[in-house]
Amino acid sequence: MALTSPPLEFTDRYNVAPTQTAPVVRAQPQAGGREAVFMRWGLIPSWAKDEKIGNSLINARAEGIESKPAFRVAFRQRRCIVPVSGFYEWEKLGARRQPHYVTSAGDEPLALAGLWESWQSAEDGTVESFTVITTTPNEMMARLHDRMPVILDAADFGAWLDPASQDAARIAALLRPYPAELMVSRPVSTRVNSPRNEGPECLAVFEPQQELF
Repeated sequence: MALTSPPLEFTDRYNVAPTQTAPVVRAQPQAGGREAVFMRWGLIPSWAKDEKIGNSLINARAEGIESKPAFRVAFRQRRCIVPVSGFYEWEKLGARRQPHYVTSAGDEPLALAGLWESWQSAEDGTVESFTVITTTPNEMMARLHDRMPVILDAADFGAWLDPASQDAARIAALLRPYPAELMVSRPVSTRVNSPRNEGPECLAVFEPQQELF
């Protein structure tokens, strides 16, 4: 995915949580290209009176997204890609929830479909935020959860990011489950259950005997 803006400087992150910032790729119409920027996770619509609304808009369901008040304008004009190495999902095992780390089968980056917005804060000025779009799960993800993030094929990056693409039906058709055979998951440390924990230890393979206390 070619970028026309200077590369971002950031350190590796292993446990990004809602309200924190993360890199996002969007169209750069003035330069006719794309740019990578940091945005807050949790979409704050431009009409919002309080930024706290973003806490409940970290995800957006693909079904009917083109008509929902919080997302419809961004769906038409402000689509983005959230690049990640992988993501966490929690499997219910009785009273316990086991985190899994989900990646591509080839250990390649994943491009999550997202929307972004710009909101004016009286205290902080302009706040740019994003949400990740979710869809029904593929066969692999269905073992863990009843939803999964929309993962875009590289061939669809251009159509998704182009703000000139206004055909809602064509764009919505991109919001489909990613092929299960192209994904893998593994149980990881319960350290990821707390946003206070960071570092590669979050990706350690789950060892029950080491996490009894």
